[in-house]
Amino acid sequence: MKGRRLYPIGIQTFSEIREGGYVYADKTDLVYRLTHSDSKYIFLSRPRRFGKSLLTSTLRCYFEGRKELFEGLSIEKLEKEWTSHPVLHFDMSTAKHTDKDRLLNELERKLYDYEQIYGRDESAVYTNQRLEGLI
Repeated sequence: MKGRRLYPIGIQTFSEIREGGYVYADKTDLVYRLTHSDSKYIFLSRPRRFGKSLLTSTLRCYFEGRKELFEGLSIEKLEKEWTSHPVLHFDMSTAKHTDKDRLLNELERKLYDYEQIYGRDESAVYTNQRLEGLI
Protein backbone atom coordinates (compact mmCIF):
# COMPACT_ATOMS: atom_id res chain seq x y z
CA MET A 1 0.00 0.00 0.00
CA LYS A 2 3.06 2.25 0.11
CA GLY A 3 2.88 5.15 -2.34
CA ARG A 4 -0.89 4.96 -2.60
CA ARG A 5 -2.47 8.38 -3.12
CA LEU A 6 -5.99 9.30 -2.16
CA TYR A 7 -8.56 11.30 -4.05
CA PRO A 8 -9.22 14.70 -2.44
CA ILE A 9 -12.88 14.07 -1.65
CA GLY A 10 -14.35 17.26 -0.16
CA ILE A 11 -11.05 19.16 -0.42
CA GLN A 12 -11.31 22.29 -2.55
CA THR A 13 -8.07 24.01 -1.61
CA PHE A 14 -5.13 23.70 -4.00
CA SER A 15 -2.48 24.01 -1.28
CA GLU A 16 -4.13 21.32 0.87
CA ILE A 17 -4.32 18.93 -2.09
CA ARG A 18 -0.68 19.48 -3.04
CA GLU A 19 0.72 19.49 0.50
CA GLY A 20 -1.33 16.40 1.38
CA GLY A 21 -0.08 14.43 -1.61
CA TYR A 22 -3.57 13.81 -2.96
CA VAL A 23 -4.30 12.90 -6.58
CA TYR A 24 -4.41 16.07 -8.67
CA ALA A 25 -5.40 16.28 -12.34
CA ASP A 26 -2.88 18.79 -13.67
CA LYS A 27 -4.56 21.61 -15.56
CA THR A 28 -2.03 24.25 -14.62
CA ASP A 29 -1.05 24.79 -18.25
CA LEU A 30 -4.58 26.17 -18.69
CA VAL A 31 -4.09 28.44 -15.67
CA TYR A 32 -0.92 29.77 -17.27
CA ARG A 33 -2.68 30.37 -20.60
CA LEU A 34 -5.59 32.05 -18.81
CA THR A 35 -3.33 34.41 -16.87
CA HIS A 36 -1.12 35.26 -19.84
CA SER A 37 -3.84 35.91 -22.40
CA ASP A 38 -4.39 39.31 -23.98
CA SER A 39 -8.00 39.41 -22.82
CA LYS A 40 -9.03 42.47 -20.89
CA TYR A 41 -11.87 40.58 -19.17
CA ILE A 42 -12.38 36.89 -18.53
CA PHE A 43 -15.74 35.42 -17.53
CA LEU A 44 -15.67 31.91 -16.13
CA SER A 45 -19.03 30.20 -16.10
CA ARG A 46 -19.03 26.76 -14.52
CA PRO A 47 -21.91 24.69 -13.19
CA ARG A 48 -22.37 23.81 -9.54
CA ARG A 49 -19.80 21.34 -8.16
CA PHE A 50 -17.51 21.81 -11.14
CA GLY A 51 -14.31 23.08 -9.54
CA LYS A 52 -14.79 26.84 -9.14
CA SER A 53 -13.37 26.86 -5.61
CA LEU A 54 -10.37 24.74 -6.60
CA LEU A 55 -9.69 26.98 -9.61
CA THR A 56 -9.79 30.18 -7.57
CA SER A 57 -7.63 28.57 -4.90
CA THR A 58 -5.12 27.55 -7.58
CA LEU A 59 -5.10 31.08 -8.98
CA ARG A 60 -4.56 32.45 -5.49
CA CYS A 61 -1.50 30.25 -4.90
CA TYR A 62 -0.15 31.09 -8.35
CA PHE A 63 -0.47 34.86 -7.89
CA GLU A 64 1.02 34.60 -4.39
CA GLY A 65 4.08 33.10 -6.10
CA ARG A 66 3.97 29.82 -4.17
CA LYS A 67 6.25 28.01 -6.62
CA GLU A 68 6.81 25.04 -4.31
CA LEU A 69 3.16 23.97 -4.68
CA PHE A 70 3.54 23.72 -8.47
CA GLU A 71 6.62 21.46 -8.52
CA GLY A 72 6.18 18.69 -11.06
CA LEU A 73 3.19 20.36 -12.72
CA SER A 74 2.99 21.80 -16.24
CA ILE A 75 3.08 25.42 -15.11
CA GLU A 76 6.47 24.91 -13.45
CA LYS A 77 8.07 24.68 -16.92
CA LEU A 78 6.05 27.59 -18.33
CA GLU A 79 6.45 30.24 -15.62
CA LYS A 80 9.86 31.88 -15.35
CA GLU A 81 9.33 34.71 -12.85
CA TRP A 82 7.14 33.46 -9.94
CA THR A 83 6.37 36.94 -8.69
CA SER A 84 4.37 37.31 -5.49
CA HIS A 85 1.35 39.62 -5.74
CA PRO A 86 -1.15 40.76 -3.10
CA VAL A 87 -4.30 38.67 -3.46
CA LEU A 88 -7.85 39.34 -2.31
CA HIS A 89 -9.58 35.95 -2.24
CA PHE A 90 -13.20 36.00 -1.11
CA ASP A 91 -14.49 32.55 -0.19
CA MET A 92 -18.24 33.06 -0.18
CA SER A 93 -19.00 29.54 1.02
CA THR A 94 -18.35 30.59 4.62
CA ALA A 95 -21.81 31.91 5.35
CA LYS A 96 -25.43 31.57 4.34
CA HIS A 97 -26.47 34.58 2.34
CA THR A 98 -30.18 34.50 2.93
CA ASP A 99 -30.54 38.26 2.79
CA LYS A 100 -28.71 41.43 1.83
CA ASP A 101 -27.64 42.26 5.39
CA ARG A 102 -25.94 38.91 5.97
CA LEU A 103 -24.13 39.12 2.66
CA LEU A 104 -22.97 42.65 3.42
CA ASN A 105 -21.86 41.61 6.91
CA GLU A 106 -19.80 38.75 5.49
CA LEU A 107 -18.17 41.00 2.90
CA GLU A 108 -17.34 43.60 5.53
CA ARG A 109 -15.76 40.95 7.76
CA LYS A 110 -13.58 39.74 4.91
CA LEU A 111 -12.65 43.30 3.95
CA TYR A 112 -11.65 44.00 7.56
CA ASP A 113 -9.27 41.01 7.53
CA TYR A 114 -7.57 42.27 4.36
CA GLU A 115 -7.45 45.83 5.69
CA GLN A 116 -5.46 44.50 8.64
CA ILE A 117 -2.88 43.21 6.17
CA TYR A 118 -2.81 45.93 3.50
CA GLY A 119 -4.11 48.98 5.37
CA ARG A 120 -7.33 50.93 5.13
CA ASP A 121 -8.28 54.18 3.48
CA GLU A 122 -10.00 55.88 6.44
CA SER A 123 -12.06 58.05 4.10
CA ALA A 124 -13.67 54.91 2.62
CA VAL A 125 -16.96 54.45 4.45
CA TYR A 126 -19.08 52.15 2.31
CA THR A 127 -18.24 48.55 1.45
CA ASN A 128 -17.64 49.31 -2.24
CA GLN A 129 -15.30 52.20 -1.30
CA ARG A 130 -13.37 49.96 1.08
CA LEU A 131 -12.96 47.31 -1.62
CA GLU A 132 -11.83 49.94 -4.12
CA GLY A 133 -9.36 51.25 -1.55
CA LEU A 134 -7.83 47.80 -1.13
CA ILE A 135 -7.57 47.26 -4.84
